[in-house]
Amino acid sequence: QDSSGLLVLENTFHAMGGPARHLHHEQDEWFYVLEGEFLMEVGHERMQLYPGDSLMAPRRVPHVWASVGAGRGRILVTFAPAGSMVAFFREVTKANAMPPQDPVLWRAHGMELLGPPLSVA
Repeated sequence: QDSSGLLVLENTFHAMGGPARHLHHEQDEWFYVLEGEFLMEVGHERMQLYPGDSLMAPRRVPHVWASVGAGRGRILVTFAPAGSMVAFFREVTKANAMPPQDPVLWRAHGMELLGPPLSVA
């Protein structure tokens, strides 16, 4: 259900990649890199993040990110407020893959799908 609390999750990547470009209408999203290297875009800014680095993606600002290091990548992601993100992740983690690029699914959980994932090849 919708929640006014925080949602904190840890993503572990065994290969390069990340979710599609998107924005959240009601959540701020904060990233904290635990291991590996990540490429992040928030609005028009692009930056590399390494262990110990963090970055905020404010609500209604387009963002996209990907694990780009040769080894394992781990990142903490926090959503404030949690809103419908718990329901979104319960749905999309059933496939044990990145969320599908289905605009209807994203919109149903308060987000807009804006483009493809970052190219990491």
